[in-house]
Amino acid sequence: MWKTILRRVLVMIPQIIILSILIFFLAKMMPGDPFTGLIDPKMDVNTIAKLKQEYGLNDAPWVQYLNWVKNLFRGDLGMSYTQHMSVTSLIGDRAQNTFWLSLVTIILSYLFAIPMGIIAGRYKDKWPDQTIRIFNYITFAIPGFVAYVLALWLFGYLLNWFPTTGTVSVSVAPGIFNYILDRAHHIILPALVAALISTTTTVQYLRTGIIDNQVEDYVRTARSKGVPERVVFNKHILRNSLLPITAFIGNVIGALLGGAVMIETVFSYPGMGKLFMESISQRDYPVLTALILMFGILAIVGNLISDIVMTIVDPRIRVK
Repeated sequence: MWKTILRRVLVMIPQIIILSILIFFLAKMMPGDPFTGLIDPKMDVNTIAKLKQEYGLNDAPWVQYLNWVKNLFRGDLGMSYTQHMSVTSLIGDRAQNTFWLSLVTIILSYLFAIPMGIIAGRYKDKWPDQTIRIFNYITFAIPGFVAYVLALWLFGYLLNWFPTTGTVSVSVAPGIFNYILDRAHHIILPALVAALISTTTTVQYLRTGIIDNQVEDYVRTARSKGVPERVVFNKHILRNSLLPITAFIGNVIGALLGGAVMIETVFSYPGMGKLFMESISQRDYPVLTALILMFGILAIVGNLISDIVMTIVDPRIRVK
């Protein structure tokens, strides 16, 4: 197992290097700059030129890249051009919001998807299975941003059950318990909608796994030996059907953190996704490149986690 992990970690190094090069130079290719017409449309040309020189925007692109990489190794992500604070502090404030939103979404997603997949697999082609399949078709067909907007309009504005912006209310009463309840109240609607939308793949994987494993030879052997059906299902069918779901969790984590852009934008939730959209519109290169690099690394680490989980649950894929 350790050989597999080491091999995957070594493969990650050139992937991250190539990713950093693409991110930096693609960001530089974006039209415009963070100073022209952004701070003040009537700003003096000389002042803009001075700011560009101060922030090193007049240096050759490869010089800017090398300086950026050197700062990365020192843990310095630079200063935000528009927020006038360190990128590390800016992302750190938003990262905790995205973390809690993603964590709640993952928990709710599996709480919904696993029972639905088990029911659909056990009652193949019967009404519970058909009902779940219809639900899957609907959630798969509806674009995420449409579901978010509809949920926001219905439960936020029309019914007024949930807040529509932010992470905590301005009028929240002092106290840790009240603060936690208010934050949960802000998280539950976007997390619930995102969880329902993301159940499709997990339900389908689990349903298919249960149906396929029911006809395997080891299941027939267990039944022929008189093993109770409950034991056959829980110990043999379900356990082997959960293997792909377990291995897929690393990819789910990366996808949710990357997909926070849409959720946070629609719900005006101040996380890394919303910060990413703001950095694009404001041409805030230090924030933009840091966020894209972070999302890319999270995707790579997510794949690594999936590989590690698979080597634990399925020894056949280990490197010898």
